[in-house]
Amino acid sequence: MAETETPRRVLLGMLTPSSNTVLEPVTQAMVAGLPEVSAHFARFRVTEIALSPGALAQFDDSEILRAAELLGHARVDVIAWNGTSSGWLGFEADERLCRRITEATGIPATTSMLALNEILRRTGVQRLGLVTPYTDDVQSRILANYAALGFPCAAERHLGLSENFAFSEVGAGRLRDLARAVAGEGADALAVVCTNLRAAPLVEAMEAELGLPVYDTIATVVWKSLVLAGVDPARVEGWGRLFGALRD
Repeated sequence: MAETETPRRVLLGMLTPSSNTVLEPVTQAMVAGLPEVSAHFARFRVTEIALSPGALAQFDDSEILRAAELLGHARVDVIAWNGTSSGWLGFEADERLCRRITEATGIPATTSMLALNEILRRTGVQRLGLVTPYTDDVQSRILANYAALGFPCAAERHLGLSENFAFSEVGAGRLRDLARAVAGEGADALAVVCTNLRAAPLVEAMEAELGLPVYDTIATVVWKSLVLAGVDPARVEGWGRLFGALRD
Protein backbone atom coordinates (compact mmCIF):
# COMPACT_ATOMS: atom_id res chain seq x y z
CA MET A 1 0.00 0.00 0.00
CA ALA A 2 1.46 3.33 -1.08
CA GLU A 3 2.14 5.90 1.59
CA THR A 4 -0.05 8.99 1.49
CA GLU A 5 2.01 12.06 0.67
CA THR A 6 2.08 14.58 3.48
CA PRO A 7 0.75 17.96 2.27
CA ARG A 8 3.08 20.94 2.42
CA ARG A 9 2.90 22.69 5.75
CA VAL A 10 2.54 26.47 5.78
CA LEU A 11 4.11 28.13 8.80
CA LEU A 12 3.24 31.73 9.64
CA GLY A 13 5.68 33.51 11.95
CA MET A 14 4.11 36.25 14.08
CA LEU A 15 5.98 38.89 16.10
CA THR A 16 3.88 39.69 19.15
CA PRO A 17 3.88 42.48 21.76
CA SER A 18 4.70 40.88 25.11
CA SER A 19 1.55 42.15 26.86
CA ASN A 20 -0.84 41.23 24.05
CA THR A 21 -3.40 38.54 24.92
CA VAL A 22 -5.74 38.84 21.91
CA LEU A 23 -3.85 38.33 18.68
CA GLU A 24 -2.62 34.78 19.36
CA PRO A 25 -6.01 33.14 19.98
CA VAL A 26 -7.65 35.23 17.26
CA THR A 27 -4.98 34.37 14.71
CA GLN A 28 -5.24 30.69 15.55
CA ALA A 29 -9.01 30.85 15.15
CA MET A 30 -8.72 32.60 11.77
CA VAL A 31 -6.53 29.87 10.29
CA ALA A 32 -8.29 26.96 12.04
CA GLY A 33 -10.11 26.02 8.83
CA LEU A 34 -6.83 25.72 6.89
CA PRO A 35 -5.42 22.35 7.98
CA GLU A 36 -1.99 22.90 6.46
CA VAL A 37 -1.50 26.34 8.08
CA SER A 38 -0.19 27.01 11.57
CA ALA A 39 0.86 30.22 13.33
CA HIS A 40 3.96 30.52 15.50
CA PHE A 41 4.71 33.44 17.81
CA ALA A 42 7.71 35.26 19.23
CA ARG A 43 7.35 38.03 21.81
CA PHE A 44 9.35 41.12 22.64
CA ARG A 45 8.73 43.75 25.30
CA VAL A 46 5.80 46.13 24.69
CA THR A 47 3.75 47.30 27.67
CA GLU A 48 2.87 50.94 26.95
CA ILE A 49 1.72 52.89 23.91
CA ALA A 50 2.80 56.50 24.28
CA LEU A 51 5.12 59.07 22.76
CA SER A 52 7.54 59.15 25.70
CA PRO A 53 11.17 58.15 24.98
CA GLY A 54 10.80 54.95 26.99
CA ALA A 55 7.64 53.87 25.21
CA LEU A 56 9.06 54.65 21.77
CA ALA A 57 12.26 52.72 22.58
CA GLN A 58 10.21 49.52 22.84
CA PHE A 59 10.05 49.46 19.05
CA ASP A 60 13.79 49.62 18.45
CA ASP A 61 14.52 47.35 15.50
CA SER A 62 17.22 45.41 17.33
CA GLU A 63 14.74 43.91 19.82
CA ILE A 64 12.30 42.99 17.07
CA LEU A 65 15.06 41.49 14.92
CA ARG A 66 16.18 39.20 17.73
CA ALA A 67 12.63 37.84 17.98
CA ALA A 68 12.43 37.52 14.18
CA GLU A 69 15.65 35.53 14.06
CA LEU A 70 14.21 33.06 16.57
CA LEU A 71 11.16 32.61 14.34
CA GLY A 72 13.55 31.95 11.50
CA HIS A 73 14.78 28.86 13.35
CA ALA A 74 11.28 27.40 12.83
CA ARG A 75 11.67 27.82 9.05
CA VAL A 76 8.48 29.83 8.80
CA ASP A 77 7.27 30.90 5.36
CA VAL A 78 6.67 34.51 6.37
CA ILE A 79 7.44 36.75 9.35
CA ALA A 80 4.81 39.31 10.28
CA TRP A 81 4.96 42.13 12.81
CA ASN A 82 1.57 42.00 14.51
CA GLY A 83 1.67 45.59 15.66
CA THR A 84 0.58 49.07 14.70
CA SER A 85 3.55 51.14 15.89
CA SER A 86 4.30 52.61 12.45
CA GLY A 87 0.94 54.35 12.69
CA TRP A 88 2.60 56.87 15.00
CA LEU A 89 6.28 56.25 14.19
CA GLY A 90 5.76 56.67 10.43
CA PHE A 91 5.14 53.91 7.91
CA GLU A 92 8.73 53.98 6.75
CA ALA A 93 9.61 52.36 10.09
CA ASP A 94 7.75 49.21 9.04
CA GLU A 95 9.22 49.29 5.54
CA ARG A 96 12.72 49.43 7.03
CA LEU A 97 11.90 46.69 9.54
CA CYS A 98 10.65 44.34 6.81
CA ARG A 99 13.82 44.90 4.79
CA ARG A 100 15.98 44.16 7.81
CA ILE A 101 14.03 41.03 8.76
CA THR A 102 14.39 39.63 5.25
CA GLU A 103 18.08 40.54 5.09
CA ALA A 104 18.68 38.79 8.43
CA THR A 105 16.56 35.70 7.84
CA GLY A 106 15.94 35.35 4.11
CA ILE A 107 12.20 35.18 4.86
CA PRO A 108 9.54 37.51 3.38
CA ALA A 109 8.15 39.97 5.94
CA THR A 110 5.08 42.12 6.39
CA THR A 111 3.27 44.08 9.10
CA SER A 112 -0.29 44.84 10.16
CA MET A 113 -0.03 48.44 9.01
CA LEU A 114 1.66 47.85 5.66
CA ALA A 115 -1.00 45.26 4.91
CA LEU A 116 -3.74 47.71 5.92
CA ASN A 117 -2.26 50.41 3.71
CA GLU A 118 -2.13 48.04 0.74
CA ILE A 119 -5.79 47.17 1.31
CA LEU A 120 -6.80 50.84 1.47
CA ARG A 121 -5.00 51.53 -1.82
CA ARG A 122 -6.38 48.50 -3.60
CA THR A 123 -9.97 49.15 -2.54
CA GLY A 124 -9.84 52.87 -3.30
CA VAL A 125 -10.92 54.12 0.12
CA GLN A 126 -11.82 57.80 0.02
CA ARG A 127 -13.17 58.45 3.51
CA LEU A 128 -11.33 56.47 6.15
CA GLY A 129 -12.87 55.83 9.55
CA LEU A 130 -10.53 55.00 12.41
CA VAL A 131 -11.07 53.30 15.76
CA THR A 132 -8.20 52.85 18.25
CA PRO A 133 -7.72 52.62 22.01
CA TYR A 134 -4.91 55.18 22.02
CA THR A 135 -4.27 58.56 23.65
CA ASP A 136 -4.93 61.93 22.02
CA ASP A 137 -1.32 62.55 20.99
CA VAL A 138 -0.79 59.06 19.56
CA GLN A 139 -4.08 59.31 17.67
CA SER A 140 -3.06 62.69 16.25
CA ARG A 141 0.15 61.17 14.88
CA ILE A 142 -1.79 58.36 13.23
CA LEU A 143 -4.25 60.78 11.65
CA ALA A 144 -1.42 62.94 10.32
CA ASN A 145 0.41 59.94 8.84
CA TYR A 146 -2.72 58.73 7.07
CA ALA A 147 -3.46 62.19 5.72
CA ALA A 148 0.09 62.34 4.33
CA LEU A 149 -0.43 58.92 2.74
CA GLY A 150 -3.53 60.20 0.94
CA PHE A 151 -6.18 58.81 3.28
CA PRO A 152 -7.59 61.71 5.28
CA CYS A 153 -9.72 60.54 8.15
CA ALA A 154 -13.43 61.26 7.79
CA ALA A 155 -14.22 60.21 11.36
CA GLU A 156 -12.39 58.74 14.32
CA ARG A 157 -12.85 57.53 17.86
CA HIS A 158 -10.22 56.62 20.42
CA LEU A 159 -10.32 55.58 24.06
CA GLY A 160 -7.40 57.49 25.61
CA LEU A 161 -5.66 54.38 26.94
CA SER A 162 -1.90 53.79 27.07
CA GLU A 163 -1.43 50.50 28.94
CA ASN A 164 -1.25 47.80 26.30
CA PHE A 165 -2.80 45.07 28.47
CA ALA A 166 -5.82 47.29 29.14
CA PHE A 167 -6.71 47.34 25.45
CA SER A 168 -7.64 43.66 25.64
CA GLU A 169 -10.24 44.37 28.33
CA VAL A 170 -12.36 46.73 26.21
CA GLY A 171 -15.73 45.06 25.79
CA ALA A 172 -17.53 44.14 22.59
CA GLY A 173 -20.36 46.60 23.27
CA ARG A 174 -17.94 49.50 23.52
CA LEU A 175 -16.22 48.51 20.28
CA ARG A 176 -19.55 48.26 18.46
CA ASP A 177 -20.53 51.73 19.71
CA LEU A 178 -17.26 53.22 18.46
CA ALA A 179 -17.72 51.59 15.06
CA ARG A 180 -21.29 52.83 14.77
CA ALA A 181 -20.26 56.37 15.64
CA VAL A 182 -17.52 56.42 13.02
CA ALA A 183 -19.74 54.88 10.36
CA GLY A 184 -22.43 57.43 11.14
CA GLU A 185 -20.09 60.28 10.19
CA GLY A 186 -19.70 59.15 6.60
CA ALA A 187 -16.68 56.84 6.48
CA ASP A 188 -16.64 54.42 3.53
CA ALA A 189 -14.29 51.96 5.30
CA LEU A 190 -13.44 51.44 8.94
CA ALA A 191 -10.00 50.50 10.24
CA VAL A 192 -9.63 49.12 13.76
CA VAL A 193 -5.98 49.88 14.51
CA CYS A 194 -4.68 47.84 17.44
CA THR A 195 -3.85 44.14 17.63
CA ASN A 196 -4.90 43.85 21.27
CA LEU A 197 -8.56 44.84 20.79
CA ARG A 198 -11.17 42.08 20.55
CA ALA A 199 -12.68 43.54 17.38
CA ALA A 200 -11.85 40.87 14.80
CA PRO A 201 -14.53 38.40 15.96
CA LEU A 202 -17.10 41.21 15.59
CA VAL A 203 -16.16 42.20 12.05
CA GLU A 204 -18.56 40.09 10.03
CA ALA A 205 -21.58 41.24 12.07
CA MET A 206 -20.41 44.87 12.06
CA GLU A 207 -20.01 44.83 8.28
CA ALA A 208 -23.54 43.48 7.88
CA GLU A 209 -24.94 46.15 10.20
CA LEU A 210 -22.92 49.13 8.98
CA GLY A 211 -22.78 48.32 5.27
CA LEU A 212 -19.07 49.08 4.93
CA PRO A 213 -15.85 47.07 5.12
CA VAL A 214 -14.15 46.79 8.49
CA TYR A 215 -10.40 46.15 8.44
CA ASP A 216 -9.06 44.87 11.75
CA THR A 217 -5.27 44.92 12.04
CA ILE A 218 -5.05 41.31 13.20
CA ALA A 219 -6.98 40.30 10.09
CA THR A 220 -4.91 42.48 7.76
CA VAL A 221 -1.65 40.81 8.73
CA VAL A 222 -3.13 37.31 8.52
CA TRP A 223 -4.47 38.17 5.04
CA LYS A 224 -1.09 39.39 3.79
CA SER A 225 0.81 36.55 5.47
CA LEU A 226 -1.34 34.00 3.67
CA VAL A 227 -0.81 35.78 0.36
CA LEU A 228 2.97 35.80 0.84
CA ALA A 229 2.89 32.12 1.80
CA GLY A 230 0.92 31.18 -1.32
CA VAL A 231 -2.38 30.38 0.40
CA ASP A 232 -5.65 31.72 -1.02
CA PRO A 233 -7.04 34.03 1.72
CA ALA A 234 -10.58 33.45 0.41
CA ARG A 235 -10.42 30.09 2.19
CA VAL A 236 -10.75 31.98 5.49
CA GLU A 237 -14.48 32.21 6.16
CA GLY A 238 -16.45 34.06 8.80
CA TRP A 239 -13.97 36.85 9.47
CA GLY A 240 -15.21 39.60 7.15
CA ARG A 241 -15.20 40.53 3.50
CA LEU A 242 -11.46 41.26 3.36
CA PHE A 243 -10.50 37.62 2.91
CA GLY A 244 -12.75 37.03 -0.06
CA ALA A 245 -12.40 40.43 -1.71
CA LEU A 246 -8.67 40.70 -2.36
CA ARG A 247 -6.42 38.11 -3.92
CA ASP A 248 -3.07 38.35 -5.61
